[in-house]
Amino acid sequence: MDIIFGRNKKEQQEPVRTQVTGKIPTWLQGTLLRNGPGMHTVGETKYNHWFDGLALIHSFTIRDSEVYYRSKYLRSDTYTSNIEANRIVVSEFGTMAYPDPCKNIFSKAFSYLSHTIPDFTDNCLINIIKCGEDFYATTETNYIRRINPQTLETLEKVDYRKYVAVNLATAHPHYDAAGNVLNMGTSIVDKGKTKYVIFKIPATVPEDKKKENSCLKHTEVFCSIPSRSLLSPSYYHSFGITENYIVFIEQPFRLDILKMATAYIRGVSWASCLAFHREDKTHIHIIDQRTRKPVVTKYYTDPMVVFHHVNAYEEDGCILFDVIAYKDNSLYQLFYLANLNQDFEENSRLTSIPTLKRFAVPLHVDENAEVGSNLIKLASTTATALKEKDDQVYCQPESLYEGLELPRINYTHNGKPYRYVFAAEVQWSPIPTQILKYDILTKSSLKWREEHCWPAEPLFVPTPGAKDEDDGVILSAIVSTDPQKLPFLLILDAKNFTELARASVDVQMHLDLHGLFIPEMDWEEMSTIVA
Repeated sequence: MDIIFGRNKKEQQEPVRTQVTGKIPTWLQGTLLRNGPGMHTVGETKYNHWFDGLALIHSFTIRDSEVYYRSKYLRSDTYTSNIEANRIVVSEFGTMAYPDPCKNIFSKAFSYLSHTIPDFTDNCLINIIKCGEDFYATTETNYIRRINPQTLETLEKVDYRKYVAVNLATAHPHYDAAGNVLNMGTSIVDKGKTKYVIFKIPATVPEDKKKENSCLKHTEVFCSIPSRSLLSPSYYHSFGITENYIVFIEQPFRLDILKMATAYIRGVSWASCLAFHREDKTHIHIIDQRTRKPVVTKYYTDPMVVFHHVNAYEEDGCILFDVIAYKDNSLYQLFYLANLNQDFEENSRLTSIPTLKRFAVPLHVDENAEVGSNLIKLASTTATALKEKDDQVYCQPESLYEGLELPRINYTHNGKPYRYVFAAEVQWSPIPTQILKYDILTKSSLKWREEHCWPAEPLFVPTPGAKDEDDGVILSAIVSTDPQKLPFLLILDAKNFTELARASVDVQMHLDLHGLFIPEMDWEEMSTIVA
């Protein structure tokens, strides 16, 4: 496992031409941008968790049936400080660092006050998002880093707090048809309140403010939801959206603010301040986008942990939303690097298998319905919503498929009825071994796999002018545990999951997390935008 997780990867700063086998569709022109951890040791120091590694961005540029690869470490402040010191001096979520290891306990005490609500890392290793004409590497802190999508050069550091009061934010925003960005963040004990803030970043700068070229300067708070606990807000990695509503899951996987405030002086990581409370409910918040207010009905389900929403949409007075759900937080625990060793097979047994679950939430509750009755009358799902006393509704999901993660869809169907989920199949281990296409309508699936190959998140790119939801290709960066097999970009026909082409390249490619595809554009024009 060390070949995948433990070793630092060497960056490939200049584009290198790949060896293409098969036939790339002539319409497929553009750049696949991906992000993930690539450096896990600095000098003699090591990160504790795989998700702590320094961000390594890589790209596959497809042009006229040729593919060019390049990769570059994000030159974050975190990266620069660590490299200059030749050791880890900036804390990550699973690794607490001390800039001066010679400090005694009294010196640490003076540093303590500045770490109560810490200034988090700008090691943006999770995703790439687009705001207006700009592209940003993102993580789950208040910092994002603008990048040049062509050269992968790191540009300015952006602090969300300048525009909206959040200490944490998701790396999985949503985009509407106009390109406006909708995202969520947590505001910790701001003016005596802890709340979840939904904010909107416009795709364009208003006409009367064209001199301000950043869309971020026009960020607005869409709405906010009070945390059920002032000092223990819920952790969340993503959220759902329909045409008229926002779906937020306040799960009992919570961050203890008091423990976090003392983590630095106690010498423990912020991750140790996260705990799953299996005795608590999972609360489902539905926000009406038209009124910007939560629906008054209180919905809840059993305790669970969700990292990825898949999709959500409205049907006959209900919201259907699909998530990848766990019964506990074992996934995060498994990615501590101490577990990713030669005993990995034994260490990697998930105590909870990731399951695609569909929830149904009734938007209007019949006052005359009996307590205990099922409020869902849809033929399309077996999910139930039972009426309880005090305007509460207990939602029980339909389990659709077990053993998948990193879900993607045809994004033109985001917030709308859809049929197909593209994902990595993981079963009882957190490591992807297959790429999966799941048909929600027929409950059938198609799979791609190859021995010793670990696929990244499969990204769907539609055929221009496509009418069918699955008319397009799947792109996935593949790494191998076989040192004789080069890593490659895999291109599948999304309809039948047959391989169309692969682009192999002799580089040290890392296993990445998330990213996006930028259709062909005028790179000269883009260069003037990102310069």
